Amino acid sequence: MIHKPLILITNDDGIASKGLRSAAEACDPLGEVLICAPTVQQSGTGRSMPPTSEGRIFRQDVAINGRTITSYAVEGTPAQVVQHGMFEIADRAVDLVVSGINYGENLGEGVTVSGTVGATLETASFKVPSIAISLETSKEYHYSLSDEIDFSVAAHFLRFFAQRVLEQGLPPHTGILKIEIPSNATPQTEWRWTRLSQVRYFVPVKPQRRRPDDPGPLGYEAITSFEHVERDSDVWAVRIDRVVAVTPLTTDFTAPIDLAALPK
Repeated sequence: MIHKPLILITNDDGIASKGLRSAAEACDPLGEVLICAPTVQQSGTGRSMPPTSEGRIFRQDVAINGRTITSYAVEGTPAQVVQHGMFEIADRAVDLVVSGINYGENLGEGVTVSGTVGATLETASFKVPSIAISLETSKEYHYSLSDEIDFSVAAHFLRFFAQRVLEQGLPPHTGILKIEIPSNATPQTEWRWTRLSQVRYFVPVKPQRRRPDDPGPLGYEAITSFEHVERDSDVWAVRIDRVVAVTPLTTDFTAPIDLAALPK
């Protein structure tokens, strides 16, 4: 018996996300879709695995392309969710992991904060080809799960790259494709191979409070000056040239230096 490719769909926004459903609908024609996502919002959790996560699994019916499929809401971070998906829920090896479509861009060095990317860092560590895809939105939508956001263009590019990965594999030495869609993109928008910018993209904003023990989590805002942003980076591609940025990532965090030349 020949099986269709098994495609695990996850995210960090939670099982109720329109972006998650859009990702599943985009990948549905390419294989068998398995949706495993956090029960609640998990943005900003990176690849974390807190021991306090319960790991309980709840079946949910999700409408995909006119039919209902059984999906799984898992108590945990995106990295924990994909572990449950691959090693407990799936009945065979996963061929491709897709994380997204995220509300809001994941650009520059902050990708290690992103739960969208964190899920794929986890699955790539098991040598499963992985895609993390995000759509640029206004900050007000980052945690909103709003139905106002149109994910159709992002879904178009996701299907293109998912099919490409399934047929051709990832580029050499690559574990993850990170795809960033500008908010004004169309299916005809150019896409470009990019590097991960080393410029801080989201910067902390100091809270306003009267006493140190008042509640006051740090806020954040995107940079507004691009003077020092690298021209071949994901930040420049999305924010300045307004093209789709496709960044090949690896789990190898080793500095690109000649180790033999280092002093002992």
